[in-house]
Amino acid sequence: MKKNNYYITTPIYYPSGVPHMGHAYSSIIADVFARFKRNDKCNVFFLTGTDEHGLKIQKAAEKAGLEPLSYCDKLSKVFRDLTKKLNLSNDDFIRTTETRHYKSVNDLWNKLTKSGDIYLSKYKGWYSVSDEAYYNDNEVIEKNGKKYSTFSGSEVEWVEEESFFFKLSAWQNKLLQFYEKNEKFILPLSRRNEVINFVKSGLKDLSVSRTSFTWGIKTPNNSKHVIYVWLDALTNYLSALDYPNINGKLYKEFWPASVHVIGKDILRFHAIYWPAFLFAAKIDPPSRVFGHGWILSGDEKMSKSKGNILNPLEIIDNYGIDELRYYLMKEVSHGSDGSISLKSLENCINSDLANNYGNLCQRVFTFINNNCNGSVVKNKNLSNSDKRIIKDTKLLTENLRDFMDNQNLNNYIKSVIDISFLTNKYINDEEPWKLKKNDVDKMNNVLHIALEEIAKISILLNPIIPLASNKVLDSLNIDSKSRNLSFLDGEKIIPDKIKIKKLEILFKKIT
Repeated sequence: MKKNNYYITTPIYYPSGVPHMGHAYSSIIADVFARFKRNDKCNVFFLTGTDEHGLKIQKAAEKAGLEPLSYCDKLSKVFRDLTKKLNLSNDDFIRTTETRHYKSVNDLWNKLTKSGDIYLSKYKGWYSVSDEAYYNDNEVIEKNGKKYSTFSGSEVEWVEEESFFFKLSAWQNKLLQFYEKNEKFILPLSRRNEVINFVKSGLKDLSVSRTSFTWGIKTPNNSKHVIYVWLDALTNYLSALDYPNINGKLYKEFWPASVHVIGKDILRFHAIYWPAFLFAAKIDPPSRVFGHGWILSGDEKMSKSKGNILNPLEIIDNYGIDELRYYLMKEVSHGSDGSISLKSLENCINSDLANNYGNLCQRVFTFINNNCNGSVVKNKNLSNSDKRIIKDTKLLTENLRDFMDNQNLNNYIKSVIDISFLTNKYINDEEPWKLKKNDVDKMNNVLHIALEEIAKISILLNPIIPLASNKVLDSLNIDSKSRNLSFLDGEKIIPDKIKIKKLEILFKKIT
């Protein structure tokens, strides 16, 4: 990663159905990292979008009685609207039906052809229309007379057709060397082990074109073939940077990508195929692929076919977007699958947001407005307990950048919420309502330190719950340029004399 530049991407979503919680989860994770990096004064480019080619799209369009592009226009808008509903801060939204993307894919194909990594032959094997993926014999099982992928559970069919192939096998050793040299290319580490074991078992050349359908990007110089949807789709990460214009501002600043945020089910494409394509084209691979787990309903992955989808839009309408963002980021371990429910969502809102952070802000702001005319002045006579909370907070914040750089959101959130618990306890122990009667100077220090803690917590939670945290920072009169992470380097956030505004209730307790 170029210093101070940060390029983060979501998967590009397949618009063959309505958005579900898995889409929301991937997008919010990426958004949290993007917002954190911006708050840490990085130059950020955050990309999301839709993957609009392939047999699955063609069949869905036919079923809907629409031309494929008209079908994609309609559904892509749904996903674009979702970015607003999720309060994403993406800088671009890429569609694989755009001219800029066609240009990038054609250039990459031509590079792979020129390097001798693409050749024409015949494909025979198992293919999943649902996954747009090829599977080996040992990855297929039979149930009730039908064949299924052991990897995804999707039905597969036997395919025989002329196909262009990519010499994936030629890059096996290069990939293994790359993984060894770049230990954190794949996170979490458990995913890295899966990938390495798969590559060590032997890579076969990859079919990268189809002739049995027409909806996709035609191979240059051979219009009978459509480019394999994954070679097409993965190139979106370059298309958004105006590739093949490698001397352009976007490409020079942001490639290679800092992090591709994806679900674990598409790890193979991102951690094996993608770097191999790039090696062959003499393009640097991304710095990291982060493969998060699935969002589960009970013990099963959410999917349209199983009818167990929790609709993120309904949850946002009923509970709020900050509430959903916080819940997904805190309750689901980002290296594992996570089971979610409305009951645990409500418990999380009540315990962390309403009773902890929300209550902390409300009690401090209310006391200052009611007893100090909304104004607090810090003095130099810090008590031992004042010094202790400052020291303890510093200890809790010293690893936060490292947590975020390694996609360890769970420990990040735990540390921030611990600061909130610490501050609530500090107020309870110091009892400013009693100090008002006999030690106004000490009361001012306690309240000032409490406001400084609230400012730190709010800036740290800002990437996760931007709406609520910005309300707090607005009430502290902290301007937008000062809402950054400089305090981690010792800078103070609020002045010694501070005037606050009234703060409305941030989170309603669910009963």
